[in-house]
Amino acid sequence: METRSIVIIGGGIIGCTTAYYLTNHPDFKKSDTVTVIEASVHGAAQGASGKAGGLVAKWAYPKSLVNVSFPEHVRLAEKHNGKERWGWRFVGCGSWEGRGEIVEAFNEHPSAETRRKSLEKTVGLGEGWRDRKKADTGLPADLNWVKEELTETYSPMAPNGHTAQVHPYLFTTSMLELAKERGARFVSGKVTTVNIDDASRSVSGVTYTDLKTGENTTISATHVVLAAGAWSSKILPSLPIHGVRAHSITIHPQSSVSISPYVLFTDISFPRGTPLGSKPASPEIYARPDNEVYCCGTGDHWEVPLPETVDEVAVDPAACETIWQHVAGISKELREGKVDKRQACYLPTVTTASDPSLGGDPIVGEASKVAKNLFIATGHTCWGICNAPGTAKALSELILEGKITCGNIKSLSPSRFA
Repeated sequence: METRSIVIIGGGIIGCTTAYYLTNHPDFKKSDTVTVIEASVHGAAQGASGKAGGLVAKWAYPKSLVNVSFPEHVRLAEKHNGKERWGWRFVGCGSWEGRGEIVEAFNEHPSAETRRKSLEKTVGLGEGWRDRKKADTGLPADLNWVKEELTETYSPMAPNGHTAQVHPYLFTTSMLELAKERGARFVSGKVTTVNIDDASRSVSGVTYTDLKTGENTTISATHVVLAAGAWSSKILPSLPIHGVRAHSITIHPQSSVSISPYVLFTDISFPRGTPLGSKPASPEIYARPDNEVYCCGTGDHWEVPLPETVDEVAVDPAACETIWQHVAGISKELREGKVDKRQACYLPTVTTASDPSLGGDPIVGEASKVAKNLFIATGHTCWGICNAPGTAKALSELILEGKITCGNIKSLSPSRFA
């Protein structure tokens, strides 16, 4: 067999996890190479992969990837001590509804408050899940970091053992380091072109710009994996990938406070007549093992142009302030904590105006209509962390074995679009 030179475009969780699965596949030879190219001078996981909540759930979507990814997350954590290395653990997951308190004077920012859209993370729970909630169940005994007197309803969203978490930045960088131990190479560069041989209609390499020197370099490749998230359509314009900007903050409570392991999907109503009282707020709150708490809001409803590289993503301070006001309104522990990070990222979403039924699910597989040995892995929306192992396992099988055996993901094929 010929020596394989595999280039992965994108150093996020999909690209780095794919590098891990390729280099750990039994059919990967010593002469084979894997190169990960990321358009950031700061290394891997600088985009959505490093700024996500890190939720891993059996109730996520699409099920074809979840059914592979969830058990793979469990296996990876057991094999590589994920508990210590990337914060793997099972968590309680609940839907919280109640009232929020105005904790201090709020400077109204209409751009942050009135034009937001849902990221639809609960779609995988199926229609009617809200109707199945049990009212007035009360808070779990160990969920002591939200005010009970403000709580109207709390309901578990999934059975025990169906929801877990990782620290997304640590998971992504761990996958890269484990792949590098098996010979993978990491390059900081902005890919401008996927080169295709006219005679064979197969990929022949990629051309990228070195972010430090500005020099253009072309490297040969027998296989190319495009996993550049929201930037994938800049490299392959036929992909219907749209970037939705979303904001988040991280909070460290005071050292005397212990935050129990819960993920909350909230619905908070603030007093009418106040800047926050125009409509219910729905931040998501993720308690992490190191007592850090991650909080994210909804996505931008208006068009925020995608910058040239992930290092140029702009943060709207008003959006971050709004998230803090929301979560501080239901938790004294979070209100008195320290906000460490205010950040934004672009979630890669599949959207097609001509046929909306084709949108939603990610794009995973070979784009044979464009070129032989060109593989696409993008459009995972808010479930990229959860579905990275399933995506990577499927791609490693497709590239090294010629077919996918871990599951049936034909419905995610790039042939829908490219």
